Amino acid sequence: MEQTNPPMLRQPSFAKAWAARILSTTSFQMLSVAIGWHMYAITDDAFSLGLVGLAQFLPMVLLTLLVGHAADRFDRRKIVFLCQLFEGAVAVFLAAGNHAGWLGRDQILLAAAVIGACRAFETPTLAALVPELVPKEMIPQASAWSASAGQTASILGPSLGGLLFSFGPELVYLTSAAALLFAGILIFSIRMVRGARSSEQQVIRSIFSGLEFVFRRKVILGTISLDLFAVLLGGATALLPIFAKDILHTGPWGLGLLRTAPAVGALLMSLVLAKYQLRYRLGPILFGALGVFGLATIVFALSKSMVLSLVALFLTGASDVISVVIRSTLVQMNTPNEMRGRVSAVNSLFVGTSNQLGEFESGMVAGLLGAVPAAFIGGLGTIAVAGLWMYLFPALRRLRSFSDG
Repeated sequence: MEQTNPPMLRQPSFAKAWAARILSTTSFQMLSVAIGWHMYAITDDAFSLGLVGLAQFLPMVLLTLLVGHAADRFDRRKIVFLCQLFEGAVAVFLAAGNHAGWLGRDQILLAAAVIGACRAFETPTLAALVPELVPKEMIPQASAWSASAGQTASILGPSLGGLLFSFGPELVYLTSAAALLFAGILIFSIRMVRGARSSEQQVIRSIFSGLEFVFRRKVILGTISLDLFAVLLGGATALLPIFAKDILHTGPWGLGLLRTAPAVGALLMSLVLAKYQLRYRLGPILFGALGVFGLATIVFALSKSMVLSLVALFLTGASDVISVVIRSTLVQMNTPNEMRGRVSAVNSLFVGTSNQLGEFESGMVAGLLGAVPAAFIGGLGTIAVAGLWMYLFPALRRLRSFSDG
């Protein structure tokens, strides 16, 4: 009788990694809400919100390629475990600083930078670990389930962070620290046979081999760079404290709802993709989703209604996760295990850092032109990038299946 693979969460190692990702990302989202609201409350300055994104972006850029080399040479579980411990320590630092009264703009920026460094290690290493926990034919499902974990956390984190912040920022920081500790324990408890890894002696060549791999595969390069510029231009996350306080006239709970709305859309879409896998006409689906993302961003920029803003953000999340699943599945299915850490690091460098750089860009433009023009221009920019990439990467436009990568 032909054996069938058990459901994803019945595989113990993957289930632990999935739960750890929910806890870790929930904590990160809680910290992001608390840090953003805290910074804006202290400074009342859009530029300072942009600097939070820059503080997270710089260490991620400086460390990402080195991270990929480390993820392919050392135990990936231990790397993720240590990152989560350090992030928990930062949360305790923020709680202690607020309690003692010495937490200010510089201390918040320092905390953001350390979190950025930890996420630079954690994100690509965890992405490279997941394919080792499931059979190859289940990688597309694992990618969708991993996306659902991230989006579940992005629902829980902002709303929980906004709620807890209303009782005081220290409660947010300490809750995040506890969740990160538990996530680290789950990761460290995974038992697996460590596969053979390359024993390359030329470290510099090893570090940059991930870039070489991506640039040789035009479809993967096009997908990753498309996400980079779309998120860079279209992301309005850094501006949400301004929209919540000055345009929609709500408080921390409203900010939590605004940050939650894209995640709700993304979670529902990722669950659909986990059940009904994307198999054909991937290129047209990718560009269509990106067009919806840009249009929804424009609607959000112009909205003065909380309900309409939430609907628009819901659509940005639902459309964005389609790109996430296509990109991550292409990368994982077309990368050998001994290269996954470095290639995942390049993916993180292109896409993960674009979130922080996009927050910096949005903060700077908002500081010069205002929050509404900044978000509106970002939506238009996303649509323009989609059109340009259809011309620059015809193979991506014609992409039909994951094996074409």
